[in-house]
Amino acid sequence: MNNLPNEENQTKLKAEFDLLADEYHDQHKSNIAITGEDPEFFSEYKIADVAHLVSQKQLPSANIFDFGSGIGNSLPHFRKHFPNSLITCGDVSERSIEIAKTRFPGGEDYVYISDSIPLPSDSQDIVFTACVFHHIPHDEHKHWLEELRRITRPGGLLIIFEHNPYNPLTVRAVNTCPLDVNAKLITATTMSDRLLGAMWDKCTVEYKLFFPSALRKLRPLEKSLTWLPLGAQYRLAALKAV
Repeated sequence: MNNLPNEENQTKLKAEFDLLADEYHDQHKSNIAITGEDPEFFSEYKIADVAHLVSQKQLPSANIFDFGSGIGNSLPHFRKHFPNSLITCGDVSERSIEIAKTRFPGGEDYVYISDSIPLPSDSQDIVFTACVFHHIPHDEHKHWLEELRRITRPGGLLIIFEHNPYNPLTVRAVNTCPLDVNAKLITATTMSDRLLGAMWDKCTVEYKLFFPSALRKLRPLEKSLTWLPLGAQYRLAALKAV
Protein backbone atom coordinates (compact mmCIF):
# COMPACT_ATOMS: atom_id res chain seq x y z
CA MET A 1 0.00 0.00 0.00
CA ASN A 2 1.26 3.49 -0.88
CA ASN A 3 1.50 5.42 2.39
CA LEU A 4 3.23 8.55 1.08
CA PRO A 5 1.43 11.85 1.74
CA ASN A 6 -1.10 12.71 -0.91
CA GLU A 7 -0.45 16.19 -2.33
CA GLU A 8 -4.16 17.05 -2.36
CA ASN A 9 -4.55 15.93 1.26
CA GLN A 10 -1.51 17.99 2.27
CA THR A 11 -2.91 21.07 0.58
CA LYS A 12 -6.30 20.64 2.28
CA LEU A 13 -4.72 20.09 5.69
CA LYS A 14 -2.51 23.15 5.33
CA ALA A 15 -5.42 25.31 4.17
CA GLU A 16 -7.65 24.05 6.98
CA PHE A 17 -5.18 24.89 9.73
CA ASP A 18 -4.04 28.15 8.18
CA LEU A 19 -7.70 29.20 8.16
CA LEU A 20 -8.35 28.10 11.75
CA ALA A 21 -5.06 29.24 13.28
CA ASP A 22 -6.21 32.70 14.42
CA GLU A 23 -9.29 31.26 16.14
CA TYR A 24 -7.70 28.08 17.41
CA HIS A 25 -7.07 29.07 21.02
CA ASP A 26 -10.53 30.53 21.63
CA GLN A 27 -12.35 27.67 19.90
CA HIS A 28 -10.32 25.08 21.76
CA LYS A 29 -10.95 26.84 25.08
CA SER A 30 -14.68 26.96 24.43
CA ASN A 31 -14.82 23.32 23.37
CA ILE A 32 -13.11 21.97 26.49
CA ALA A 33 -15.00 24.20 28.94
CA ILE A 34 -17.03 21.16 30.00
CA THR A 35 -13.92 19.79 31.71
CA GLY A 36 -13.56 22.86 33.91
CA GLU A 37 -9.98 23.35 32.70
CA ASP A 38 -8.36 25.64 30.14
CA PRO A 39 -6.00 24.67 27.30
CA GLU A 40 -2.94 25.56 29.38
CA PHE A 41 -3.81 22.85 31.91
CA PHE A 42 -3.85 20.13 29.27
CA SER A 43 -0.73 21.43 27.53
CA GLU A 44 1.31 21.44 30.71
CA TYR A 45 -0.10 18.09 31.82
CA LYS A 46 1.42 16.46 28.76
CA ILE A 47 4.84 18.11 28.95
CA ALA A 48 5.13 17.44 32.70
CA ASP A 49 4.24 13.81 31.99
CA VAL A 50 6.97 13.61 29.34
CA ALA A 51 9.49 15.19 31.72
CA HIS A 52 8.64 12.63 34.40
CA LEU A 53 9.06 9.75 31.94
CA VAL A 54 12.37 11.09 30.63
CA SER A 55 13.68 11.50 34.18
CA GLN A 56 12.43 8.06 35.17
CA LYS A 57 14.18 6.41 32.20
CA GLN A 58 17.24 8.70 32.49
CA LEU A 59 17.08 9.56 28.81
CA PRO A 60 18.90 12.43 27.09
CA SER A 61 16.80 15.44 26.13
CA ALA A 62 19.18 17.94 24.53
CA ASN A 63 17.11 18.12 21.33
CA ILE A 64 13.32 17.89 21.28
CA PHE A 65 11.03 18.05 18.25
CA ASP A 66 7.36 19.03 18.56
CA PHE A 67 5.61 17.49 15.54
CA GLY A 68 2.44 19.43 14.72
CA SER A 69 3.30 22.22 17.14
CA GLY A 70 0.44 24.46 16.00
CA ILE A 71 0.21 27.88 17.61
CA GLY A 72 2.79 26.97 20.26
CA ASN A 73 0.65 25.84 23.19
CA SER A 74 3.38 23.49 24.43
CA LEU A 75 6.25 25.98 24.20
CA PRO A 76 6.07 27.66 27.63
CA HIS A 77 5.84 24.25 29.26
CA PHE A 78 8.82 22.87 27.34
CA ARG A 79 10.74 25.92 28.54
CA LYS A 80 9.71 25.21 32.12
CA HIS A 81 10.29 21.44 32.21
CA PHE A 82 13.20 21.22 29.73
CA PRO A 83 15.07 24.52 30.29
CA ASN A 84 18.33 23.23 28.83
CA SER A 85 16.88 21.64 25.68
CA LEU A 86 16.79 22.99 22.15
CA ILE A 87 13.14 22.84 21.08
CA THR A 88 12.30 22.57 17.38
CA CYS A 89 8.69 23.16 16.37
CA GLY A 90 7.29 21.83 13.13
CA ASP A 91 3.90 22.25 11.49
CA VAL A 92 2.16 22.06 8.12
CA SER A 93 0.49 25.44 8.78
CA GLU A 94 2.69 28.46 8.13
CA ARG A 95 0.10 30.74 9.74
CA SER A 96 0.19 28.65 12.94
CA ILE A 97 3.97 28.98 13.06
CA GLU A 98 3.70 32.76 12.62
CA ILE A 99 1.27 32.95 15.54
CA ALA A 100 3.48 30.74 17.74
CA LYS A 101 6.46 33.01 17.14
CA THR A 102 4.38 36.07 18.06
CA ARG A 103 2.86 34.48 21.17
CA PHE A 104 6.11 33.04 22.52
CA PRO A 105 9.15 34.79 21.02
CA GLY A 106 12.37 33.05 21.93
CA GLY A 107 15.24 30.88 20.82
CA GLU A 108 13.34 27.88 19.49
CA ASP A 109 13.83 26.60 15.95
CA TYR A 110 10.93 26.19 13.50
CA VAL A 111 10.52 24.02 10.42
CA TYR A 112 7.73 23.93 7.88
CA ILE A 113 6.49 20.41 7.11
CA SER A 114 5.32 19.40 3.64
CA ASP A 115 5.78 15.78 2.55
CA SER A 116 8.73 15.21 4.89
CA ILE A 117 10.36 16.69 7.98
CA PRO A 118 13.31 18.96 7.09
CA LEU A 119 15.58 17.79 9.90
CA PRO A 120 18.72 15.62 9.74
CA SER A 121 18.47 11.92 10.44
CA ASP A 122 19.32 10.83 14.01
CA SER A 123 19.17 14.42 15.26
CA GLN A 124 16.47 14.40 17.98
CA ASP A 125 16.58 12.87 21.46
CA ILE A 126 12.81 13.20 21.98
CA VAL A 127 10.01 13.50 19.46
CA PHE A 128 6.69 14.70 20.88
CA THR A 129 3.30 14.98 19.21
CA ALA A 130 -0.07 15.75 20.80
CA CYS A 131 -3.44 15.11 19.17
CA VAL A 132 -2.02 15.31 15.64
CA PHE A 133 -2.40 11.83 14.16
CA HIS A 134 -6.19 11.91 14.19
CA HIS A 135 -5.94 14.80 11.70
CA ILE A 136 -3.63 12.86 9.37
CA PRO A 137 -5.23 10.45 6.86
CA HIS A 138 -4.77 7.01 8.39
CA ASP A 139 -3.16 5.55 5.29
CA GLU A 140 -0.36 8.10 5.74
CA HIS A 141 0.42 7.24 9.37
CA LYS A 142 3.17 4.79 8.46
CA HIS A 143 5.01 7.40 6.42
CA TRP A 144 5.01 9.93 9.26
CA LEU A 145 5.93 7.37 11.91
CA GLU A 146 8.87 6.37 9.73
CA GLU A 147 9.83 10.02 9.25
CA LEU A 148 9.73 10.57 13.02
CA ARG A 149 11.87 7.48 13.49
CA ARG A 150 14.35 8.73 10.89
CA ILE A 151 15.00 11.99 12.74
CA THR A 152 15.23 10.32 16.18
CA ARG A 153 18.59 9.27 17.54
CA PRO A 154 19.16 5.56 18.33
CA GLY A 155 17.85 5.09 21.85
CA GLY A 156 15.67 8.19 21.48
CA LEU A 157 12.06 8.46 22.61
CA LEU A 158 8.81 9.05 20.74
CA ILE A 159 5.80 10.29 22.72
CA ILE A 160 2.34 10.40 21.16
CA PHE A 161 -0.74 11.74 22.93
CA GLU A 162 -4.08 11.06 21.28
CA HIS A 163 -7.77 11.33 22.07
CA ASN A 164 -9.31 8.11 23.33
CA PRO A 165 -12.32 7.05 21.21
CA TYR A 166 -13.59 4.91 24.10
CA ASN A 167 -14.19 7.97 26.28
CA PRO A 168 -17.69 9.41 25.62
CA LEU A 169 -16.82 12.98 26.69
CA THR A 170 -13.82 12.97 24.36
CA VAL A 171 -15.93 11.74 21.46
CA ARG A 172 -18.53 14.44 22.20
CA ALA A 173 -15.87 17.15 22.31
CA VAL A 174 -14.34 16.03 19.01
CA ASN A 175 -17.71 15.72 17.28
CA THR A 176 -18.73 19.25 18.29
CA CYS A 177 -15.42 21.00 17.65
CA PRO A 178 -14.94 22.93 14.37
CA LEU A 179 -11.21 22.22 14.66
CA ASP A 180 -11.88 18.49 14.43
CA VAL A 181 -14.42 18.50 11.61
CA ASN A 182 -12.23 16.15 9.52
CA ALA A 183 -10.71 14.23 12.43
CA LYS A 184 -10.82 10.46 12.62
CA LEU A 185 -10.02 9.07 16.06
CA ILE A 186 -7.78 6.06 16.44
CA THR A 187 -7.56 3.49 19.23
CA ALA A 188 -4.39 2.98 21.23
CA THR A 189 -4.18 -0.64 20.06
CA THR A 190 -4.28 0.34 16.40
CA MET A 191 -1.78 3.14 16.92
CA SER A 192 0.54 0.76 18.78
CA ASP A 193 0.40 -1.71 15.91
CA ARG A 194 1.30 1.08 13.48
CA LEU A 195 4.27 2.11 15.62
CA LEU A 196 5.59 -1.43 15.62
CA GLY A 197 4.97 -1.65 11.87
CA ALA A 198 7.13 1.44 11.44
CA MET A 199 9.94 -0.32 13.36
CA TRP A 200 9.60 1.50 16.67
CA ASP A 201 10.58 -0.58 19.69
CA LYS A 202 9.18 -1.23 23.19
CA CYS A 203 5.88 0.52 22.68
CA THR A 204 3.84 1.12 25.84
CA VAL A 205 0.36 2.58 26.37
CA GLU A 206 -0.97 4.54 29.33
CA TYR A 207 -4.43 6.09 29.61
CA LYS A 208 -4.62 9.59 31.05
CA LEU A 209 -7.02 12.31 32.25
CA PHE A 210 -9.85 10.44 33.91
CA PHE A 211 -11.37 13.14 36.11
CA PRO A 212 -12.65 16.63 35.19
CA SER A 213 -11.97 19.64 37.38
CA ALA A 214 -15.09 19.02 39.48
CA LEU A 215 -13.57 15.67 40.54
CA ARG A 216 -9.94 16.83 40.76
CA LYS A 217 -9.61 15.50 44.30
CA LEU A 218 -9.69 12.04 42.71
CA ARG A 219 -6.82 12.77 40.33
CA PRO A 220 -4.17 11.11 42.55
CA LEU A 221 -5.95 7.85 41.67
CA GLU A 222 -5.08 8.27 37.99
CA LYS A 223 -1.60 6.83 38.55
CA SER A 224 -3.21 3.47 39.27
CA LEU A 225 -5.68 3.66 36.39
CA THR A 226 -3.32 3.98 33.42
CA TRP A 227 -4.28 0.46 32.28
CA LEU A 228 -7.99 1.32 32.06
CA PRO A 229 -9.02 2.38 28.51
CA LEU A 230 -11.48 5.05 29.70
CA GLY A 231 -9.21 8.07 30.14
CA ALA A 232 -9.88 11.06 27.93
CA GLN A 233 -6.52 10.59 26.22
CA TYR A 234 -3.78 8.02 25.98
CA ARG A 235 -0.02 8.26 25.80
CA LEU A 236 2.11 6.02 23.62
CA ALA A 237 5.84 5.82 24.30
CA ALA A 238 8.30 4.00 22.06
CA LEU A 239 12.05 3.86 21.59
CA LYS A 240 14.21 3.75 18.50
CA ALA A 241 16.35 0.67 18.81
CA VAL A 242 20.08 1.23 19.25
